[in-house]
Amino acid sequence: MALVPYEEGAGWGARQLHSPSATYRFASRTIRLRQDWRRLGVAAVVWDAAVVLCAYLEIGGIDLRDRSVIELGAGTGLLGIVATLLGKDLFCAHVTITDRAAALEFLESNVQANLPSELRPRAVVKELTWGKDLGNFTPGAFDFILGADIVYLEETFAELLQTLEYLCSEQTVILLSCRIRYERDQKFLKMLRGRFSVSEVHYDYSKDVHIYKAQRGSRKDDF
Repeated sequence: MALVPYEEGAGWGARQLHSPSATYRFASRTIRLRQDWRRLGVAAVVWDAAVVLCAYLEIGGIDLRDRSVIELGAGTGLLGIVATLLGKDLFCAHVTITDRAAALEFLESNVQANLPSELRPRAVVKELTWGKDLGNFTPGAFDFILGADIVYLEETFAELLQTLEYLCSEQTVILLSCRIRYERDQKFLKMLRGRFSVSEVHYDYSKDVHIYKAQRGSRKDDF
């Protein structure tokens, strides 16, 4: 979501963040992603929350086939790519992979490089600035809304919540993967609980990453 340039040498794994590429293995495929910290900051590196949510989608047996999926604040595109690969075969998922305009060319290059030709039509890269581009999307049109490490700037919380409400139907499942770093992150979870039924469905101790599931009202549907 936010294209924030950080200074080199800022600690917490700076070497990995400044690497020009990152490689992962999901859905029986090797995924190689370009990273560009200097140009796009946090939007152009892979964060642990995305890796944890990808593993959860794959290992948790969540069925994405023939489902409509949207990723918010996609950055490098890892999560959207994996969602597309997991919703394979004859009943492929339809995945919309979104970020702000400045990140789209970079995002598109990673998506195209990592999807086989037969799946590329099922993944669409599209601009979405939270709270501003909603008219370009059909309200309530998605079965799943995915977000990895998108809860970190307090000034975006109201727009993110507005976007989630707009995109959700009564059946939509929201999965947010995040590391709770600051008190303001708890503030967003409180805001989310004011509009949705929220539960923690997974915690990765090794990476200190939580996955939260949210749905409208009191719905607690299984996947």
